[in-house]
Amino acid sequence: MENESSITSVESIESPSAPDAKVDCETMGLQWIDSSPEVEDNTIRLLDAELAVRLRVLPIAIEQGRLLVAMLNPADIEASDELATVTQYPITRCGMDKQIFSELMRKHYGTTAARMAESLGGDAQDSDTLDHNVDAIETDNILVMAEQPTLINLVNLLLLEAIQQRASDVHIEPFETELKVKYRVDGVLVEQTPPPKHLQAALTGRIKIMSSMNIAERYVPQDGHIALRFEGRKVDIRVSTVPTLYGESVVMRILDKSTLPLDLLSLGMDQEMQDKMDKLIEKPHGLVLVTGPTGSGKTTSLYAALNKLYDPRKKIITIEDPVEYELNGINQIPVNPKRGLTFAAGLRSILRQDPDIVFVGEIRDGETADISIRSALTGHLIFSTIHTNDAVSSIGRLVDMGVEPYLVASVLEGVLAQRLGRKICKECKQQVPISNDLSHRLTPEERTMFTAGMWIGKGCDKCNNSGFSGRVGFFELVVIDPQVRSAISDNRTASDLTALLPDAHVTMRADAIKKAVNGITTIGEVLRATQDVDSE
Repeated sequence: MENESSITSVESIESPSAPDAKVDCETMGLQWIDSSPEVEDNTIRLLDAELAVRLRVLPIAIEQGRLLVAMLNPADIEASDELATVTQYPITRCGMDKQIFSELMRKHYGTTAARMAESLGGDAQDSDTLDHNVDAIETDNILVMAEQPTLINLVNLLLLEAIQQRASDVHIEPFETELKVKYRVDGVLVEQTPPPKHLQAALTGRIKIMSSMNIAERYVPQDGHIALRFEGRKVDIRVSTVPTLYGESVVMRILDKSTLPLDLLSLGMDQEMQDKMDKLIEKPHGLVLVTGPTGSGKTTSLYAALNKLYDPRKKIITIEDPVEYELNGINQIPVNPKRGLTFAAGLRSILRQDPDIVFVGEIRDGETADISIRSALTGHLIFSTIHTNDAVSSIGRLVDMGVEPYLVASVLEGVLAQRLGRKICKECKQQVPISNDLSHRLTPEERTMFTAGMWIGKGCDKCNNSGFSGRVGFFELVVIDPQVRSAISDNRTASDLTALLPDAHVTMRADAIKKAVNGITTIGEVLRATQDVDSE
């Protein structure tokens, strides 16, 4: 049974109440506070930060033996009852303006993982005398340390801050004299203030407890899962541990469905290419591939396609490794090789489920490729991903896996290649003259497109001074027309196939450059994301 916790932000609390919260409060006969009141220190000490933030309450004063409490949602009787139990005071509820409430919460309960880790590090030994042999720590001791409330709060805050910063992953890396914590934000790792080295075993132990792993096993890789409630929404976290020289390295992949853009336009695809893609995914049968390296957003693009195709009259089944996001109305199967459920075995079973549309998470081998191709031949619409540098190369990869060229030509309808680049922060975007080191890496035709200068992000509080906020896709779409289909059947080379593409074909580099000209991304991001395509 999976664990489910609840964490809420001190720094950015969103009110669940309607815009007319004041009217609702007065209707219930409760006091409404729209100016900042004096908050007594002795009442603040009645609650710790984690409980105050989780319940979204702020104790203001003790009046005639009752605790006056401001609540973001004064109608939340369960929170009021829990508060009464914890504080041992009868509760008088009141409403408060959301902005004032947030400011007071930050003032009285504001904390960060860095500050909490620092406060926990007071008894740390000198790094020269610290025993770095994690094997010497008994499992029972780790269990006791991992259940300490302050350490529980530290792990919650690490996850909380990662979600707030839109991080996709949290990395906890052990080294000889330090423990590093990094958040992957917009595809780039950002180092955080590290917790003390002596907390390593307890921190790792706490994460393993939360993700239902074996806390006593420290010498083999483990995988786990955490389900969190964050500001009223579900956030899934996939956890992986591997043993290293100085302890276990932990990576937590944050899967926040609320941040998943489930339409191709919000992924950065222009309208013309989206219209072509729509025609591909609406075909009654055939094979549509999305290609690119790991982390290029392939699965997200196909989720967007499946979301668009969803219809109660159609049976849609996916087989994935692992299932990253749950899609409403779609049957999703997680791969489990240990029990014999591989892509190939699962795909065979799926075809006996009378599906209309099938999404195969990845074509990794000849058997999966062969079954996918033959499924498309028998009237199914198959979506899948494959690892190649560009769209045309995926055709040769299928042939290399043992699929006959004439079969590929018969079923393949289109291939979408993509990469991800960081978007310029809208708050600090500015145009500057193009630098020489970037200029000489552009073609003469591309340089003429930047005569007015290039766009960059200067860096501001909104983007943590990175100059970037979010990511955008760079796309190349190859639609298989009769001429290209005939060339595939003849087993022509990738360069021959590329030469047959129409003049209007937009390469990935051209799509990315267009986004840099329009101020969506930078030239540096274009060069970084598409350099392997250029080398082809």
